[in-house]
Amino acid sequence: MKAIRIIFKREFASYFNTPLAAVFLVIFLFMCGIFTFQLGGLFDRGQADLRPFFNFHPWLYLFLVPAVAMRLWAEERRLGTVELLMTLPVNMRDLVLGKFLAAWAFLAVALAMTFPIWLTVSYLGNPDHGVIITSYLGSLLMAGAFLAIGSALSALTKNQVIAFVLCVVVCFGMLFSGFPLVLDFFGGWLPAFAIEAIASLSFLTHYEALSKGVIDLRDVLYFALVTGVFLYINALILDWKKAA
Repeated sequence: MKAIRIIFKREFASYFNTPLAAVFLVIFLFMCGIFTFQLGGLFDRGQADLRPFFNFHPWLYLFLVPAVAMRLWAEERRLGTVELLMTLPVNMRDLVLGKFLAAWAFLAVALAMTFPIWLTVSYLGNPDHGVIITSYLGSLLMAGAFLAIGSALSALTKNQVIAFVLCVVVCFGMLFSGFPLVLDFFGGWLPAFAIEAIASLSFLTHYEALSKGVIDLRDVLYFALVTGVFLYINALILDWKKAA
């Protein structure tokens, strides 16, 4: 745990030592405002809730989280510092977890900075704060799953652009796996249980339940499992690259 804490502090501080944090936070907050008030019509709905805000989070994360994840390992490999990291007296699991938790904490900071939208709705009406808290939890869990996927794919290449594209493609598939169009495509030649399995992989299916205020342990475990699996794959890729 001490090694993870040291790596976490180093990585988290690095986000604020460059303009990256400011640029990302500005873009994230600006896009949240556009999606919530312009496209989502928060004021026009006449309801005191944050559904328009949370409905767009999967699409925001589809591009913004890969932008954070692409540098986690690709940049280290490009600069040659990954070899230095691997010579430190820490195991691969600690390296992967430390870097992931730092990036996830950074995303949590960005999400926390949207609290003025919550305050606005609270001022204008009487929203269900329990639903809002659950929606924030679901959003954070989904961001972590996106990030774990991006971290694993970032370890495959030295090129951040390639890592970004790979992450967007894989996350796009994870989002759309539950859409009727996808299920209809597979429905003609796969059995029913396989179709249900594909539908259950969709981020949207699990996120929408949480964003409605329903805390189902299966949804929480799903995001935790996806995150854990891809972090494990991340460590395996780094071990493979180290041995190659």
